[in-house]
Amino acid sequence: MRAATPQVGRESTPFGMSVPLALLTWALCWFGGNLLGSAVIAITGRSASAGAGLPTWVTLLGALALWSPLVGGAVWASRAHGTGSLRADLGLRFEPVDLLGIPLGVACQLLLVRAVYLPLEAIWPDTFGDDRIEESARRLYDAAEGWWLVGLVLMVVVGAPLVEELVYRGLLQGTFVRHMRPVVAVVLVAALFALVHFRPVQYPGLFAFGLVLGVCALRTGRLGLAIAAHAGFNAAGLTWVALG
Repeated sequence: MRAATPQVGRESTPFGMSVPLALLTWALCWFGGNLLGSAVIAITGRSASAGAGLPTWVTLLGALALWSPLVGGAVWASRAHGTGSLRADLGLRFEPVDLLGIPLGVACQLLLVRAVYLPLEAIWPDTFGDDRIEESARRLYDAAEGWWLVGLVLMVVVGAPLVEELVYRGLLQGTFVRHMRPVVAVVLVAALFALVHFRPVQYPGLFAFGLVLGVCALRTGRLGLAIAAHAGFNAAGLTWVALG
C-alpha cells in the first residue's frame, strides 16, 4: 500500500475534511442513527434490545432509521468540505471490473474468515465455535418469513454494503489517508468497522475483512470494488446460514 497508488479522495478532489471533524461527523450520525432506530422500533411496540430476534419488517425499519443519518452525514461532509459530489469526493464510483469484488467477498467469507477462526476455535472452542459466530445471522434469517426474506436480502446484500462502504471507506478512510500513512488509515478504519458491530466474537473476522475492503478502496481509488466485495461477503454468509 504505497501513497503513490490511487486512493479514495487523496489529493484528487478539493475535499478537505480534517480527521477530528470526520470522526465527530461519523460519531454524531452514528449515535443519532442508533437513537432514531431505537425510537422507530419502540413505536412498533418492540424493544431494540431484542436485536436480531425482531420481526424482519421491524429490523428493516430500524436499519433505515440507522442509515439515514449516516448517509446524511456523508452528503453534508461532501457539500461542506468538497464539491458536493459523492462520486468525486468520497469515491462512490463503479466500473465493470468491480464485479470481481463479488467472488472476492465470497472467498473472504468462506476462506479468509474460516482461516482466521480456525486457531481461535482450537484454543477457545466454546467462544469461537460456528454457532456463536453465526448466531446473529441465523436469528435474522429465521425471523424472515415469506416475502420478508427478499427484504432481508436487500438489507444485508445491498443496503448495508452501500451505506457502510460510503461511510467507512469513503468518508473516514478517504479522510484519514490525507493526513496519515495509508496503511495506518486502513487498519484504523478496519478496527472501527469491526468494533461498531458490537459482537466481540465477530471482531477478528470483521477486522480481517475490513482490511480487505480498505485495500480495495485504497488501490482502486473508488468504492465500487469494496461495495461489491462487501455484498458478496454478506450474501455468502446469509447463504451459508440458510443451507446450514
